[in-house]
Amino acid sequence: MLARLELRKGCTVPRHQHHHEQISSVLRGALRFLMGEEGATVETTVREGEALVIPGHVLHAVEALEDTLVLDVFAPPRTDWIAGEDAYLR
Repeated sequence: MLARLELRKGCTVPRHQHHHEQISSVLRGALRFLMGEEGATVETTVREGEALVIPGHVLHAVEALEDTLVLDVFAPPRTDWIAGEDAYLR
């Protein structure tokens, strides 16, 4: 499943996890990913032209450091998004 997301500078996606593997490719801008349990969090910045793989079941949060355009790839497809059960993104 492909998802094209536009995130404004300062936008945050709260800490969450899902069973899907995710690949986030930043097409424009920059994102800060916080991955792992609180107290054992790894911070990674992904900039234009870079990508990050998030394995299934890994806790993660995101902050847009700039206005950002990102292409997310999920496997398997996000049925929660298809059903409109993605309130944490809105």
